[in-house]
Amino acid sequence: MSLEVIILAAGQGTRMRSSLPKVLHALAGKSMAGHVIDTVRSLNSANIYLVVGHGADKVRNTLAAKDITFVEQLEQLGTGHAVTQALPKLNKNSQVLILYGDVPLIKAATLEKLLVHATKTSLGLLTVNLDNPSGYGRIIRDEQQKVAAIVEQKDANAQQLEVNEVNTGILAVTSQQLNRWLPQLSNNNAQGEYYLTDIIAMAYQEGTQIETVQPASSAEVEGVNNRLQLAALERVYQLEQANALMAAGVGLADPARIDVRGELSTARDIFIDVGCVFEGQVELAEGVEIGPYCVLKNARLGPGVKLAAFSHLDGVELDGDNQVGPFARLRPGTHLETGAKIGNFVETKKAQVRSGAKINHLSYIGDAEVGANANIGAGTITCNYDGVNKHLTKIGADAFIGSNSCLVAPVEIGVGAIIGAGSTIRKNVKDQALAVTRGELSEIPNWPKPAKK
Repeated sequence: MSLEVIILAAGQGTRMRSSLPKVLHALAGKSMAGHVIDTVRSLNSANIYLVVGHGADKVRNTLAAKDITFVEQLEQLGTGHAVTQALPKLNKNSQVLILYGDVPLIKAATLEKLLVHATKTSLGLLTVNLDNPSGYGRIIRDEQQKVAAIVEQKDANAQQLEVNEVNTGILAVTSQQLNRWLPQLSNNNAQGEYYLTDIIAMAYQEGTQIETVQPASSAEVEGVNNRLQLAALERVYQLEQANALMAAGVGLADPARIDVRGELSTARDIFIDVGCVFEGQVELAEGVEIGPYCVLKNARLGPGVKLAAFSHLDGVELDGDNQVGPFARLRPGTHLETGAKIGNFVETKKAQVRSGAKINHLSYIGDAEVGANANIGAGTITCNYDGVNKHLTKIGADAFIGSNSCLVAPVEIGVGAIIGAGSTIRKNVKDQALAVTRGELSEIPNWPKPAKK
């Protein structure tokens, strides 16, 4: 049988106190529903049905993809009603996995174990044992310890409330079973809703085997109803990332103070200090050292790169043995060849910096090519924008740019050329030449200082 997945994502999430639909709230830089969808994709499902309701347009616009079919639940009448909305779209003979857009940490390995039991004669039910089961539906077993029913908290009697095994809501069934059971649901309960959980009693009564599976951690099945719960799961997720990094040989100053909000690829002997954030696709080669409170987004750092504190790198490539920061900002299109150095309070954008070149402090280098072993003094600016278009500055190998110089693009500074401090360069400078554009010093003796009126 093929696999189809129904993800319930229609709830309003009033306790989030937000105009954003609950399932779109981010965990590790990705929406909660996005996490669930990515997990499902790893299972090679044939079809993904996302049941939407509150904020349906926002959910569609955010999560639209070729492999997702949106199904709207116009009235929120319970989980059973939500699944029924997708029922007409299911294949006649398929496995169906039912998941939730606000349960973001479910693991593919757990779902694979559950799917084994989705057959013509059985179904898979994901349960978990909790020390405090308050709020959850209880798993009711018969004398042979077979699952006989699920009773929601508001409908449970005192004896049933003592049960610690609870329902996660996650099921693996067949489309034929759903077509048989869902039309029989009733809303005759304390909530006046159609409970998906009622199909468990139906399955028991007709002799279908109800096989339970439990996750490796209860965090896998924890749902999010408010921002406190979202923050708690964020830390669970980040600790998982930290543990995986350390197991791979990465040194972390504090596993509780790192945030991975994308894909982080690492090699050996890497050290990451506290407070660092990794977004998008980040690759760290052997021997990379990252100081505290750095942010890296879509960046590749070659062997031996040393990144000092409070540096921000976005869309950059460093070939290796580079020193960057502290307080450096490297923007998209920056490429540092081996041994190039960027110092404190330097900003670059679309800058090709060749081997051994140095931009040590307090400079802006944008839309530029900096030659090998060139030295750019403090306060240097490439004036690359004329108000309409961006223009290129080329600085030759071994050139020396004096402090507080303005290079007005388009302009070329020749190989080995020297630019005197404080110069504004509007024309090309030849190889090995000295260019200075300072005005003469004027001095007026005994100048009276202005006085306050």
